[in-house]
Amino acid sequence: MHIALAETDQVVARCHPVMVQLRPHLADVNEFVAQVKRQFAEGFRLAYVEDGDAVVAAAGFRVQEMLAHGRLLYVDDLVSDAALRSHGYGAALMAWLVAYAREQGCVSLQLDSGVQRYDAHRFYFSQRMHIASYHFALKGEVFAQRALHAAAGSSTSASTGR
Repeated sequence: MHIALAETDQVVARCHPVMVQLRPHLADVNEFVAQVKRQFAEGFRLAYVEDGDAVVAAAGFRVQEMLAHGRLLYVDDLVSDAALRSHGYGAALMAWLVAYAREQGCVSLQLDSGVQRYDAHRFYFSQRMHIASYHFALKGEVFAQRALHAAAGSSTSASTGR
């Protein structure tokens, strides 16, 4: 087993079959690679676990700093091949992420997980993680309606702080 950062288009593409299990909307490998490259420019990183010639797990993450939490490693995506779960790949990747976070001066590792992902939650609990907060979002049509309403009711730009 080998864990490393994906740094070339070819390696990112090799991560696609496992990552698409978590992110099925990224079904096209070329679109996946293009998306990851755009995110690389913003500090995103993609770690992968390789066993033999196969990528068996992957994690998309970034190091960031927040007023509430200090410097942290935030995991956007964490997935192991569904056919190979309980083989220790996820645990090995988590250990690698924690070590990477410490090397980067982070004080914590954090992630969000969909409420429906019971197996993932069991895994996170086994990694001694705990539920620290709720995550709220405005998305889709509700977001668009709120944004239009805010723009129509405001005579100044939101970026000016007025």
